[in-house]
Amino acid sequence: SPAGMVLSVLVILLLSVLYEAVKMGKAVLLRRALLALPRSLSQEALTEPQEGDGGPAQGSPSLMAFPTFFPRWFWFHVGQTLFHVVQVVLGYMVMLAVMSYNAWIFLAAIAGSTLGYFI
Repeated sequence: SPAGMVLSVLVILLLSVLYEAVKMGKAVLLRRALLALPRSLSQEALTEPQEGDGGPAQGSPSLMAFPTFFPRWFWFHVGQTLFHVVQVVLGYMVMLAVMSYNAWIFLAAIAGSTLGYFI
């Protein structure tokens, strides 16, 4: 039906815009993650807590085995991973829609990608 086709085209257009938004969000998160990395990339700088974090006691081997903190850059990496999963799922959904070989769906994917990149 014509209404169903229009709805399908709008959904694909929005999915393409969302794909571009997620791609940009991932780039912003990468920039923040790089800024959150310590200046020294030694193993000690990556695993030791910052001043005032209240890390594990020095002499306790059980606390040393499993740290109770996660550095800030780790949470940025988790966020990037989640963004990546969402981006892959959206990309495959748009690709699957385009593989229906419908010209209107194809044009909606192209227009959505263009609009999402422009915004």
